[in-house]
Amino acid sequence: MSAMTDEELDQAFLALADPTRRSLLARLALGDATVGELAAPFAMSLQAVSKHLTVLEQAKLITRRRDAQRRPCSLNREAIGPLVDWLDAYRRRTEERFQRIDDLLARTDGSSPTP
Repeated sequence: MSAMTDEELDQAFLALADPTRRSLLARLALGDATVGELAAPFAMSLQAVSKHLTVLEQAKLITRRRDAQRRPCSLNREAIGPLVDWLDAYRRRTEERFQRIDDLLARTDGSSPTP
C-alpha cells in the first residue's frame, strides 16, 4: 500500500463526497457489477450512473475491464487503504489534541480566569 499524494487524496475524497458514488462503492464492495446492475437501485439513467463511475475511476477507487460483451466494474481495494490510513492519522492527531485539552483542564481548578 503506497501513500497517496495530496492531489490523489483530494480527488478520492471529492469522489466520496457524493452519496450516490458512496452507494456505488458499497455495492462494489460486495463484488463486481456492470453499469446496468449498479444502476438498478437508482432512479437515474445509465448515462448518469456511468458519469458517477467515471469520477470513481478517475479517483482510482474503481477499475473497469472488458469481459466479452460485459464491462464489469470492480472496487480498487488497494486505493481504499491509503484513505483509511490518512483518516486514522488525522483521528489520532485530533485525539491527541483533545487529550492535551483534557489534561490542561484537569490541572486547572476552574476558579480562576485563564489568560
